[in-house]
Amino acid sequence: MKRRQELPIVSGILVAANVIVYLICTFTGNLLYNIGELDAAAVLLRREYGRIIYSMFLHAGIDHLFNNMVILFFLGAMIEKVTGHIQLLLIYLLSGIGANICSLLYKVMTMDSMASVGASGAIFGLDGVLLAWILLDRQAMPDVTPRRVLLMIVLSLYSGFTAHNIDNAAHVGGLLTGFAAGALLCALRRRKRNREV
Repeated sequence: MKRRQELPIVSGILVAANVIVYLICTFTGNLLYNIGELDAAAVLLRREYGRIIYSMFLHAGIDHLFNNMVILFFLGAMIEKVTGHIQLLLIYLLSGIGANICSLLYKVMTMDSMASVGASGAIFGLDGVLLAWILLDRQAMPDVTPRRVLLMIVLSLYSGFTAHNIDNAAHVGGLLTGFAAGALLCALRRRKRNREV
């Protein structure tokens, strides 16, 4: 029987939260989208800063939701086993916030008025954590090879850049934020190991 701390509790809760929000959206139409999608004018001019978080739990359709939730659960479970529940939640939320801030900056620079939704920026943050671990601290995830992680990231970015209506700035922002968080965790682990020696 798995110990409670090894179970992907937060990964499961995040998936459930996204699914529940999507189900609510199916019954309320555009209500949650109107108050939650990442719209640059709403955030920067009307100061609706909550959209930076709300939009992470909204999805454009069932395929969008399904693809994101499958990746979130399995990738999240891998990382949660190493970091624990609270750290995974913090990494996920920080990555999503970093992704959406990057998206807002890009929207302003390019005068892009299109709103965006989705958890993919936060999920790219989990990719960034893995990338930091395999580059900076192989002990964190010894069974995962650098080639696998790099291939996954490259294919995911390529898929986004070759598709339409994809918020690639959020993907890149999430990846960079997650990498920074992963690098910080590596530094803290090394410091702890050095103290124990």
